[in-house]
Amino acid sequence: MSDTGETADLADAGVVELSRLLHAGEVSALDVAQACIERIEACDGGLNAMVRFDPQVGLAQARAADRRRAAGEAHPLLGIPYTAKDNIWVAGLGCTQGSLRFEHFRAPADAQAVAALRAAGAVFLGHTNCSEFACKGVTTNLLYGVTRNPWHPQLTPGGSSGGAASATAAGYAPLALATDAGGSTRRPAAHTGVVGFKPSAGLIPHALGHAEPVYGNSVIGQMTRSAADLRPVLRTLALDAPDDPQWRPHDVRERLAQTDAAPRLRIGYSPRLGLGHAVDPDVQQALERTAQALQALGHEVIACDPAWPADTSEEALMPLQWAGLAELHGPAWQAGEWTADPDIAAQIEKGLALAGSAVTAALRLREALHRSLSAYWTQVDVMLTPTTAATAWPWTQPGPATIEGRPASPRAHAVFTPLFNHVGVPALSLPCGLDAAGLPIGVQLVAPRFADAMLVALAETLEARLPRLPRPARPG
Repeated sequence: MSDTGETADLADAGVVELSRLLHAGEVSALDVAQACIERIEACDGGLNAMVRFDPQVGLAQARAADRRRAAGEAHPLLGIPYTAKDNIWVAGLGCTQGSLRFEHFRAPADAQAVAALRAAGAVFLGHTNCSEFACKGVTTNLLYGVTRNPWHPQLTPGGSSGGAASATAAGYAPLALATDAGGSTRRPAAHTGVVGFKPSAGLIPHALGHAEPVYGNSVIGQMTRSAADLRPVLRTLALDAPDDPQWRPHDVRERLAQTDAAPRLRIGYSPRLGLGHAVDPDVQQALERTAQALQALGHEVIACDPAWPADTSEEALMPLQWAGLAELHGPAWQAGEWTADPDIAAQIEKGLALAGSAVTAALRLREALHRSLSAYWTQVDVMLTPTTAATAWPWTQPGPATIEGRPASPRAHAVFTPLFNHVGVPALSLPCGLDAAGLPIGVQLVAPRFADAMLVALAETLEARLPRLPRPARPG
C-alpha cells in the first residue's frame, strides 16, 4: 500500500499542525489515524520499526477521540497518534524490552505517561523496537531483528530507541514516547532528523514499568517533528508525583503555557565538551553554524567548557549499568533462562564480576559531575554541544569505524549525551542540517534542572533559523 496526496500530508504533519486541523474540524482523528496506518503498512516491511501494531486498536481509539470532540472536548492531544518504545507499559499489551526473557510478558498497567496520553485522548498506534534492555547503541535484538534508518536502509538509526526514531522520521506518528538513560532518545533523533527531548529527572513520573538497569538515570523522552510540538506534550506529561524520589515542586507546566520567546541567554559553546572528544568535520561545521544562528537571534555565545573532574568519562560510569544488569538479570542469565544479545551478556558478566568499590567510585563521580555542572550554570544559561560525534553508520557495526579520521571505539559516537543523565538536567537534540553524504546532523542544547520550558522556547526560535531537512527517502 502506498500513501499519496492528503493522507501523505497528514502522516508527515506535526503535533501542533494536526491539533489545529482537528480543532478546526478540517480533518477527523480517524482521517489522521488512517493516514498514519497506511504509512506504517507501506514502509515497515523495510524499516522494521514497529514490533506491536494492530490497526484496529488505533482506529477504535481514533473513533473514540472523534466522539469526545463531538461532545465538546478540546485537549490539544485529542486524536493525536503516538507510538511507545517497547519498554514502556501499555496495559494488557506485551512489552519485551527487546529481550527474549520477556517474550511473553504482558503489562499489568499503563505507564504514567501512557495513562496521561490516554486521558488526553491521544491515539496509540503500537510499540517500537529497541535494543535489549535499552542498553546498546544500535537497534537490533534476537527477538525482533534489525531496525533500519529511513534515510538509508543499510544504516542504523542508533539506539536504544531506534524504532521510535525511524518511526517518527518516516511519518508513522507525530509523537513517540521513548526512554533515555544515556542518550537513547537524543542520539537516534539526531541520526534520523527529528527532535529528541530528555526532560529533567523527576519531571515525568515513570514508576510503573520495567526496572531500569541504570538506577536513577532513565527518563521518559519524546521524539517529535519540531520543538514546538514538545510544548503541548510536556504540558500533558509533566505530572506532580510527590512519591517519586526525583520529583521536586516546579513551575514547568506554567512556563510551558507561556508563549514568549526565550530571553537573551548566555550560550556556552562546548564543541568537544571540554574532554577532547573526536568530532567529524561535518558535525563540527554544523555546530558552528548553529552557534552563529544563536548569535543572530541576539544570544551571547561564549566558548566555555565545564570544569569536569579529572577522571570524567563514560567508561568510569559504566559500572552502574553493568551492576544494574547483573542485579536484575544476572541470576536468570546464569541459569540459562534465555539467550541474550552477546553484547548484553558481556555487560552482565562484567556486572557480576564487579567489586563494590567500582560502583561506589562511579557514584562518587556522579556527585562530582553534579558539582561541576552546578558551577557551570553560574557562567552560562544553556550549553551547546554536538548530539553525536558522527552521523549514522552501518547497522552491522556497534559504532562508526573512524571519527575525525581516527579509529573509534564502539562508544565514541555516544560521548556527548550520558553525563547529563547522571546529573538529571534536561537536554534536547535539534536537527541542524545534513552531512556531505546527505545524512542528518543534530545539535544538543542542555539547561539546568527544571529549566525545560526555557530549553523548549529556545529550540523553537532556533529551529526557524536552521536548515529545514527534507523528508527521508523511506522504503515503500
